[in-house]
Amino acid sequence: MYKEHLEQKLQWTKEQIQLLGEMELLLQQMKDIAVYAADNTLSVNEIERLNAELNALPEEYGILEAQRHTLFH
Repeated sequence: MYKEHLEQKLQWTKEQIQLLGEMELLLQQMKDIAVYAADNTLSVNEIERLNAELNALPEEYGILEAQRHTLFH
């Protein structure tokens, strides 16, 4: 019984680490876009493309955050 509990906790921890890693990647993507935009002179098309990409990332982040909080504790 105790071993099963520890195995479940270990699996939960692995899932948390995976989700946090994915969330970190999304945050890095957001930062990279912001830095790129700040460091370069962009055309209107580039700005629109980057804005669309940047606007999608928080939604993905929110999905991962929700998954993180619905996992077994």
